[in-house]
Amino acid sequence: MDLTCWLDAARDRSDFIRTHRRRLHQHPELSFCEHNTRDYIAAVLRDLDIEPHIVATTGIVATVGQGERCVALRADIDALPITEQTGLSFSSRCDGIMHACGHDCHTAMLLGAAAILKAHEEMLSGRVLLIFQPGEEKAPGGATLVIADGVLERYKPEAIFGQHVYPDAPTGTIELVAGPIMASADELYWTLRGKGTHAAQPHKGANPIGAAAELIIHLESLLLHKRNPLHPALLAVTSIEGGTATNIVPDCVRMKGTLRSFDDEWRRGMWNRIAAHSKVIAGLHDVECSVEIVEGYPPLVNDVNAAAHARSVAESLVGAASVSTFEPKLWAEDFAFYAQRLPAGFWMLGCRPPHLTVMPGLHSPQFAPDEEMLPLGAAMLAATASAWIAR
Repeated sequence: MDLTCWLDAARDRSDFIRTHRRRLHQHPELSFCEHNTRDYIAAVLRDLDIEPHIVATTGIVATVGQGERCVALRADIDALPITEQTGLSFSSRCDGIMHACGHDCHTAMLLGAAAILKAHEEMLSGRVLLIFQPGEEKAPGGATLVIADGVLERYKPEAIFGQHVYPDAPTGTIELVAGPIMASADELYWTLRGKGTHAAQPHKGANPIGAAAELIIHLESLLLHKRNPLHPALLAVTSIEGGTATNIVPDCVRMKGTLRSFDDEWRRGMWNRIAAHSKVIAGLHDVECSVEIVEGYPPLVNDVNAAAHARSVAESLVGAASVSTFEPKLWAEDFAFYAQRLPAGFWMLGCRPPHLTVMPGLHSPQFAPDEEMLPLGAAMLAATASAWIAR
């Protein structure tokens, strides 16, 4: 089957994909709570004569095709705790929950790919594993649960592919890169305990606010002096809480932050530095400091061959002029856990409407991707999988 035929087949199912996207958008569910979403996906697959199997409690896997060789396609299905402000006719019906990261589109496009793969099942020279994964937005990441369920061992995919809607690029374009594409992301929590006192008698207390202020400056310096300047990384304090009045030194201050990097070895070394330096800085103020570092997602690294394969497919579908190199971001994606286990290719699918030069970004309550990109996303998934197992 010529690869452009996958795009024609997806366009023929535009209404199918759009209908399911809007239904999913209206009924979002938070990470690891996607019970209704799971059941909805399972019902759609059964209607396509594809047998679904529950994994990771709220996830679904299924296969299309026959044969020894297997390639996997993944879509994430969870939503975010955001109140929608798009004004769309199919806006979220769940208060305070919204598909603000495009996972409704990802799921609908994989359902579209499932439909066209099933319709042309006799053309497949192997099996395509469909992974509808829960909990991408929340640690430890639904990918870890899918892997722990033995999905990769059971189906033995040779490679895995996925995509993400991308509001910085116009509809009809695709961006990807070999090697690192997204960063690791760890959560940082500090608790600084001093001794409260009247602000007019600072000598009778130990001020955790002063310790926190010096610590924040020191952490910025730590990133500056303990990182190869040619290697991108980020250490940010994003929340600080403490104190209730103008004339009272509080007993306690709490801080939160994030650490991000493409270098896993440097990242792990920074965990020790952050903990040790934080305690030293706090100690200079006679303040005790405890640090909790919650290990998040590892860096997402595209396999060179898988990325080259996806680029070749993309150029076949939309032309080389509409395929460009993605600038790696310090975002994070739990697709990275799959990429640690097998060759992986992940690309960004432009979703900015043609009449806009900029649009609200991912995780914005106004995020409204252009639905015209849905058939292309479905075709990319189907064509990439079919071409891989036909190699």
